Amino acid sequence: MGPTNVYFMKCFRTLCCKGPPPPRPEYDVVCIGLTGSGKTSLLSRLCSEATDNIVPTTGFSIKAVPFQNAILNVKELGGADSIKKYWSRYYQGSQGVVFVLDSASSEEDLEVARTELHSALQHPQLCTLPFLILANHQDKPAARSVQEIKKYFELEPLARGKSWILEGSTVDNMTAVKESFAQLIHLLEEKDQETGRI
Repeated sequence: MGPTNVYFMKCFRTLCCKGPPPPRPEYDVVCIGLTGSGKTSLLSRLCSEATDNIVPTTGFSIKAVPFQNAILNVKELGGADSIKKYWSRYYQGSQGVVFVLDSASSEEDLEVARTELHSALQHPQLCTLPFLILANHQDKPAARSVQEIKKYFELEPLARGKSWILEGSTVDNMTAVKESFAQLIHLLEEKDQETGRI
């Protein structure tokens, strides 16, 4: 093979073998939680956006959050009382749920968060979906441990038979947050395979 042919083969191999990477699967996920639980900050940090001027979400916002093996299209719903009553209108089409709670909040707010999580876990459009529950603000002195949250929220009896993950989180440890999302993606992939959507 002459030098021209060798050069041609090299170019050909480069063009053929370095095509675009295979498309990552995309999943539609709804993100809920009370105002102040830290939903927007966590999602902004996951997208490498600045978090200095975060304001509470009114209505909803959608972010495409890229991970190594999937893209999550996260629909974040505002957590104010005036918006909470409309949450269920935005559930349709969701394949997974992220519920963020402030583990350092008052007893009263924790009680409200528990009620909201229970109603989400039992909602007809969400009850069969994988849940990632983030006990956020673990870095605050008043934060309750993940074990305390699990017990207080009665997750063992309530979520038996469902796919759910409960993890502690803080905006200063995004490695752990990404790890939690990786677990959620694993559950989403498993659900895909069960339903034959490969």
